[in-house]
Amino acid sequence: MVKTRDEVPVEDRWNVEALYPSQAEWEKAFDAFIKDRQKTPYWPDVATMQGTFDKGVKKVKEALEKTFQIDRTLTKLYTYAHLRHDEDITSPTYKKSYEQILAVAHTFAQETAWMQPELLSLSNETLENYLADPSLKEYRFYLEKIVRMKTHTLSPESEKLVAQAGQALQTPYKTFNAISDADFQFGSVEDSEGVEKPLSHATFGLYIREQDRTLRERAFKQYHHKYLSYENTLCELLTGQIQTHQFNAKARHYPSCLEEALYPKNIPTTVYHALVQAVNDEIGVLHRYMELRKRILQLDEMHLYDVYVPLTKSIDIKMPYKEAEDLVIESVAPLGKDYQNILRKGLKDQRWVDRYENKSKRSGGYSSGCFDSLPYILMNYKNILRDVFTLAHECGHSMHSYYSRQHQPYHYSDYPIFLAEVASTFNEDLLDRLLIERCTNPTEKIFLINQKVEGLRGTLFRQTMFAEFELLIHQHVEQGTPLTPQLLKEEYRKLNQKYFGPSVVIDEEINIEWARIPHFYYNFYVYQYATGISAAIDLAEIVCTGGHKEQEAYLNFLKSGSSRYPIETLKLAGVDMESPAPVQSAIRKFDQLVGQLDSLLSSRI
Repeated sequence: MVKTRDEVPVEDRWNVEALYPSQAEWEKAFDAFIKDRQKTPYWPDVATMQGTFDKGVKKVKEALEKTFQIDRTLTKLYTYAHLRHDEDITSPTYKKSYEQILAVAHTFAQETAWMQPELLSLSNETLENYLADPSLKEYRFYLEKIVRMKTHTLSPESEKLVAQAGQALQTPYKTFNAISDADFQFGSVEDSEGVEKPLSHATFGLYIREQDRTLRERAFKQYHHKYLSYENTLCELLTGQIQTHQFNAKARHYPSCLEEALYPKNIPTTVYHALVQAVNDEIGVLHRYMELRKRILQLDEMHLYDVYVPLTKSIDIKMPYKEAEDLVIESVAPLGKDYQNILRKGLKDQRWVDRYENKSKRSGGYSSGCFDSLPYILMNYKNILRDVFTLAHECGHSMHSYYSRQHQPYHYSDYPIFLAEVASTFNEDLLDRLLIERCTNPTEKIFLINQKVEGLRGTLFRQTMFAEFELLIHQHVEQGTPLTPQLLKEEYRKLNQKYFGPSVVIDEEINIEWARIPHFYYNFYVYQYATGISAAIDLAEIVCTGGHKEQEAYLNFLKSGSSRYPIETLKLAGVDMESPAPVQSAIRKFDQLVGQLDSLLSSRI
């Protein structure tokens, strides 16, 4: 039986009381924060600062300090409310608190929306003088990031017009989600024994990994045929989304959609191209893995519905939570005693983790927290190996947050999305290394290595293929080439042929796969999965084979927050994402693991 929240022992809950001792104390703090919720503006002293930025640097500093102070209190209130809400999403008390703080956050965003446009309305000479002023030294990089956007910022009237168009321009993405997630019904498929199985997004992911080849094939074909029957509609939606990206790029005077997506984060487009080129140069490594799969599975023809099935039967590795905790702590030994001790104290004494499922608790796992809180980790631990890796992953995020908040002021204490998955994937790699090194059971070792290989294939190779397709279709639109279902299917098929190689039959159904990938609506997002895992793999190798200097460099990366642009932050740790080297390192790691897998599997045939 799943426990109610009240039945969960205190030691298994996160220590949310460290933020506010009780719900009543939170409500008291919330009321004090808002003061009089019937009047707007909520923060009249912020409103009075509008129109003063041309009066001197002192006014800019006062506005920054005041808004950061408010934002800091707001995020603390929000963190408590969202954690409590996720403990029990049916609780009316916690739901009310959560909705209240979300509404206030929205109001705060509205009441401070004038600041960036007003700053950018100043002359270049004034901005240069402000940035050079010693009194703004601690905010210089924060302001530089805003000022850097001046050439791509429109007049207030134009900005307002673009903002008003924003809701309408979300239509392609929202419609795709509605038709794919809500309207599409996939029916059912029969397995090899004639048993009817319901087909959905969730079950497709399970069936494609089943040992029953008949089930895999039928699920693969039926699932994709649903999208094929709507190819014209889905083509128009994807075209509309790319035209939205093109509209934004042209409106803000960017030379391309790619530049518009990467420029605000100061990510050179060379990073994107270097990723694609590096993977293309070494694509033979993936082909060799496909050849191994075909041989081990003993198939005359290997189809795309065969490329996800495990090469050995799943191993039911069970591990109690406390054992998992100890294992994760042990796995981070390469990062030094201080890192280990902080993590040990957080997990065992400070109660960072909400460990187990309870009734009406949010599913999944995440890392959360704010500048004035402990790191918090939501888990729904079920004693399976996947959950051990989830714990390692979220501990990576939480330790990244811990170090950033300890070593940066509030306005630099969060890290950018480009770096978000590096520390978490790094910790997963450390756990992988420890488990594989310790494993004495050949079957378990095969399972662990195969799991690592598949993780790299799905994140590095597959996401790069997506990134290549995304760039290609944007370039077609930018060059005035109409996107048609036939064009999209042909281009997508070519990419699958290139990536999977001669050992795999490229089934016709894969031609339409582009129509079901939500990430193609995200505006050049997927490449970050591949760059993130490449940076993490490279960093893990540097730290594990290096010494104190390499360890310190990585810890300095964790401490940097958003005090530098993400590319520069990674360089601190010894990884240059503008070069192909990190991606090449990840591919070498993949190749080494495939070699180990080949040796272990071949010895059993």
